[in-house]
Amino acid sequence: MLTISVPATSANLGPGFDSIGLALDMQLTLTVLGPSATWQVDHPYGSHVPHDARNLMIKTALSLVPNLTPQHVQVTSEIPLARGLGSSSTAIVAGLVLANELAGAPFTKQELLLKATESEGHPDNVAPAILGGLVVATYADKQVQAVQLPTPTWSASVYVPNEELLTSASREALPSQLAYGEAIAASSIANTLVAALATKKWDLVKPLLEQDRFHETYRWNLVPALGTIRQTAHALGLVGTYLSGAGPTIVTLGAQADLVKLQQKLQQNPALTGQYHLLPIDAAGVKVHKS
Repeated sequence: MLTISVPATSANLGPGFDSIGLALDMQLTLTVLGPSATWQVDHPYGSHVPHDARNLMIKTALSLVPNLTPQHVQVTSEIPLARGLGSSSTAIVAGLVLANELAGAPFTKQELLLKATESEGHPDNVAPAILGGLVVATYADKQVQAVQLPTPTWSASVYVPNEELLTSASREALPSQLAYGEAIAASSIANTLVAALATKKWDLVKPLLEQDRFHETYRWNLVPALGTIRQTAHALGLVGTYLSGAGPTIVTLGAQADLVKLQQKLQQNPALTGQYHLLPIDAAGVKVHKS
């Protein structure tokens, strides 16, 4: 039996727009039950998500290896759809790894990363899903360059609102361009964040996570919980809250004991009716188990 497990990802990390991602220990698991006359996908997402070859995982697998023998696969997932935790990226990665394993593993991780980025459009979610931990990546000239940085020892407080926020809608809130001076300021913050992450200057990392100028300002009204959670964290002396991906999920990074206190405080707020998770960072990335 073949089992593939792909972690959720939290992208952007504030100013690291479309380039920085973190793998979190919340998994999508795909299990191959055996050959089938046609592709059959058992999953928990309901009838609006295809159960056959039209499923994103299977479409992605067939885009890599078109002549795969159809299989009966079972998918379980803790990752909510359209919430900013990389649900589409995990599906893409699972499909690519499924094809690679069924074909005898002819593709390297770098080749899978390139294919995943081409499918997703940018590497900030797919790179940590494949490689694990904290990854800074770029996609230019049809090539992906990904650099793994030291994995922080923090945990992640994850607040998932009940309402979906589609990436397309979140993207529409962004400006088509930034003024030159604003772009320089935004870039300098992002560059400093990467340098702080690379050199483990964690006390510098946390405030930089909250200084984004690329996207959070423009999405602020779409995710009112961001300001509430950041303000609550500050009242507890905690810094390091950001909008995960395109939202609406909100992540705060820090020591687990501090994040427990933060969640206890947030749960007293009747306006925050979503789901809470306290997750470790997943340092391994996609995992394959054969039995």
